[in-house]
Amino acid sequence: MNLESPLSESAAIVVVGVRNAGKSSLINALFGKDVAIVSAEPGTTTDPVTRKMELPGWGPVAFVDTAGIDDDGELGLKRVAKTEERLASCSAAVFATPGHRSPIPAETTLLERLRTCGKPFLVALTHADLPLDPEKARAFGLPESGAKGSVPPFAVPVKRVDGRSGAGAAELRTAIAALADGGVVEPGPLEGVAREGDHFLLVAPIDLAAPKGRLIQPQTETIRDALDRDCMVTVVKERELYDAYRSFKARPRLVITDSQAFSKVAADIPEDQPLTSFSILFARKKGELDAFLSGLDALSRFPVDGRVFVMEACSHHRGADDIASVKIPRLFSRMVTPTARLETVRKIPDDLCASDLVIHCAACMMTGNSLKARMEKFRAAGVPVTNYGLFMAWANGLLPRAIEPFPEFAGVRKEALSREL
Repeated sequence: MNLESPLSESAAIVVVGVRNAGKSSLINALFGKDVAIVSAEPGTTTDPVTRKMELPGWGPVAFVDTAGIDDDGELGLKRVAKTEERLASCSAAVFATPGHRSPIPAETTLLERLRTCGKPFLVALTHADLPLDPEKARAFGLPESGAKGSVPPFAVPVKRVDGRSGAGAAELRTAIAALADGGVVEPGPLEGVAREGDHFLLVAPIDLAAPKGRLIQPQTETIRDALDRDCMVTVVKERELYDAYRSFKARPRLVITDSQAFSKVAADIPEDQPLTSFSILFARKKGELDAFLSGLDALSRFPVDGRVFVMEACSHHRGADDIASVKIPRLFSRMVTPTARLETVRKIPDDLCASDLVIHCAACMMTGNSLKARMEKFRAAGVPVTNYGLFMAWANGLLPRAIEPFPEFAGVRKEALSREL
């Protein structure tokens, strides 16, 4: 069994800089061992490489080693695009710059972007075993060799590190840990919903799509979050729900089900029992539930031959009754329009347009920052987005019921959703 925290629950700390800035050596120094390939040849790191550790303040973090931001050529530009994606979705950044070389325009541009992105970052001056370049020293508020007098401090922490010997790595780790104070920590799935002593009933279907020998990520995270909050948890399959529910002396605080089982679960519990799905719970956890709710409005004005992209965030085996490629397309054709063009995708299509609709998965394998970066692209294209859980709740007539357990979605939002779309 893998006991490590998943990447979706790890703060991403991206190490960025130009080619041959010593980024990979820096990560090796932070870990105290060789976890990244190091070479004097520029462009050694091609695709982003991720390594995990625990840091005070952050908890589980994932360090991401990236390609040089100044890479060129057709392939190099693709590498830069990957680095840009990781930078857009990170929790914090380490700007690695060779201390013995003068700044170049690509570094100045990158530094300006880091200053304006709203995320915490620091500067790591690599190659600390070599003399500090005077221009680099002035740029980052450090005294030049032999210079007298004070130097105005740089606005963010600046640390010198020797990637080969590891000198300065401990101080750099401490400085990165301190960045957690300015970072955005993703809440637990039951944030604002659970109180000590509450009882949660989780319905976890075990079908052909279920992973062998384990629960899926949203179920595991929800169970752990409930236990951390001193709550009780009962987990049943949908076939045992009816009898299990009636065995309780008091009704659960909330029933949480897989979206695919919405219809059966709703039929087996009282109409006034609070009910939602893992997909909806995680849309809220990732900070996009309101946007996904707004995306439902597109169903009432969807063009008869419009395109629908059912989007998955991870690769998995698709069974004969897969929710993305079978169940959602079947329901959409029956309840919205039979002539819609539906496609199951795992990356954002290049030709998105405002008449399209995206139905996104629960994003349980993405961080909130990663989902936010993806949503910004949809917003820029004017494309409405909803998610699996909300679409399945709408299709089964379970709105606004499925969002009623969340106190922030009340009043006018409930009234709007109670109307037939």
